[in-house]
Amino acid sequence: MEILFLLIAFSLTLALIFLGGFYWAVKNKQYEDSYSPSVRILFDDLDPVSKKDATSTTITSTKNNKEEA
Repeated sequence: MEILFLLIAFSLTLALIFLGGFYWAVKNKQYEDSYSPSVRILFDDLDPVSKKDATSTTITSTKNNKEEA
């Protein structure tokens, strides 16, 4: 029976330590990531040269389609 009281005291102490760690993390803005890096990899980043080439290709293909019609 004495071990039960010891285990309850130990578990409550451990829970308070984890609660304190969580409070510290929230206070120091550890969870303030508004745009997650795991989502960032899903989007293509076009450098200015590639963006210009993509735009000129689109304009050229649009002109060619209009001439064919």
